Amino acid sequence: MKELLDTLAAWQGQGADIGRAVVVRTFGSAPRPEGAVLLYAADGRIAGSVSGGCVEGAAAEEIERARATGHARVIRYGISDEQAWDVGLACGGTIDVLVEPVVPAAAIDAAIASLGAGGHGAAVITPLPGDSPPAAFGQHTPGDGAPPEAKVVVHDDGRLEGTLGDASLDAALIEQAHEALERGQSRTVELGGRSLFVEVFPVRPRLVVVGAVEVARSLVRLAKELGFETVVIDGRASFATAERFPDVDRLVVGWPDEVADEIGLGPNDAVAVLTHDLKFDEPAIVEALRRGCRYVGAVGSRKTQGDRRERLLEAGVTREELARLRGPVGLDLGGRAPSETALAILAEIVAQRYGGSGVPMKERALA
Repeated sequence: MKELLDTLAAWQGQGADIGRAVVVRTFGSAPRPEGAVLLYAADGRIAGSVSGGCVEGAAAEEIERARATGHARVIRYGISDEQAWDVGLACGGTIDVLVEPVVPAAAIDAAIASLGAGGHGAAVITPLPGDSPPAAFGQHTPGDGAPPEAKVVVHDDGRLEGTLGDASLDAALIEQAHEALERGQSRTVELGGRSLFVEVFPVRPRLVVVGAVEVARSLVRLAKELGFETVVIDGRASFATAERFPDVDRLVVGWPDEVADEIGLGPNDAVAVLTHDLKFDEPAIVEALRRGCRYVGAVGSRKTQGDRRERLLEAGVTREELARLRGPVGLDLGGRAPSETALAILAEIVAQRYGGSGVPMKERALA
């Protein structure tokens, strides 16, 4: 949705009526994840995708139908024997798509609020029409849909806009929404006998690199490609230069524990400590663990890590906090070049964010 905001604003500025389709469930090897959006204007313009091209035309027709009836509905698309090559997913996956007659204002507001410095994340919850998901290819929800219900919004600071009508359900919804925001993945959940689509708009993830070393240069480039905001901190002004880090969002010269407030170090941050200097590394690790950063990793051999952990315990770090420290940092990919080390670190950060196992996909497929 975020990537379509400019298009949406331009179309709205031209007075276009716009509906949308959004993936709410996936089964098998679906080409687009939950939360993928297709916009369709009344004049025939299409933006975005729910399937990578397989069912876009059919979804656009359903949006037009929703606009005419004012009803939202869920439709299942996938392979069927006679329709596989007409409307279906050639990859063999199946998707449930929520079709809405208009683009919800709550989703637009949440997407805008999550962007830029000082933004905040939110999850927009949509009660799905019908009491059960569709059962077969191209099948609509029972009763062919219903008028869209009011959205419920869960903010990343715990605020709740709207209600499910029951305090215990609201509490469970907040927990589910926060978990989805943490992973940055939309999902459908079942609460109180209803299917609820939790559409997440997290703030942009941030990578804070302590130590303007050679590995850091590759790490910043790779992180930028994956959509991370990047910050590099080093006490040596000769290392932390724009010439060495042309892709970084922010360069900070100083001690990491002293600039933590300045950069707003917090739970949304992944922190990679790379300096090999204990008087610089360890205050950074302590501060990152204390502030609940989502990922904290530090370079160093196993012996170095063991000695470091003893010092951190003596400095007041709890064993629970210390268990969150990734060290030696990164997944074991076998490479040792700076760019390969950077890839290993970023791979572990991504795996931690999404709950990935880090094992080869082939082994997962055979499990």
